[in-house]
Amino acid sequence: MKKQTISILILLLFGFKLNAQEADKIKWYTANEAFELQKKEPKKILMDVYTDWCGWCKRMDASTFTNPKVVEYLNKHYYCVKFNAEGKENVTYNQTTFTNDGKYGKSHSFAVAVLNGKMSYPSIAYFDEKSALITTVAGYQKPEDILPILAYFGEDSYKTENFQTFSTEYAKKNVTHVVNKK
Repeated sequence: MKKQTISILILLLFGFKLNAQEADKIKWYTANEAFELQKKEPKKILMDVYTDWCGWCKRMDASTFTNPKVVEYLNKHYYCVKFNAEGKENVTYNQTTFTNDGKYGKSHSFAVAVLNGKMSYPSIAYFDEKSALITTVAGYQKPEDILPILAYFGEDSYKTENFQTFSTEYAKKNVTHVVNKK
């Protein structure tokens, strides 16, 4: 009986640890998965458009997308998509299938469409709950830089105020030096 109890406790603790580790990571989806999930449970989409050779993309993965506050906010408010701008995955968006058929060199036609032909990496594309592209933001972003942007779109503030006003108020409410502490 004592061995069974100990075994059950070990299994429970191991299970809790696994759940805690998963909560520390962003849940990434493919573009097709995220657009399908949106149909069932509307949520905004954040799409990280990257390439395998992009050093700043790797740095953003290692620092920004592992920051606990960023992870928590993204998992709560967004479906997150990792999209390789030179990948081969076909994407169906607004009843159109996008491919990487060589028409744009190495670039995928969906990346070209989302980035409006401005192929800069990393770039983050923000989509609303109905899969409409809100905007893209190009360049590497530190955790303290991306958090106000995530909140601006995540809380629909982009519909009522400009980013400058929002970010000023956001900075007053949030202590940015705390985001770098784990």
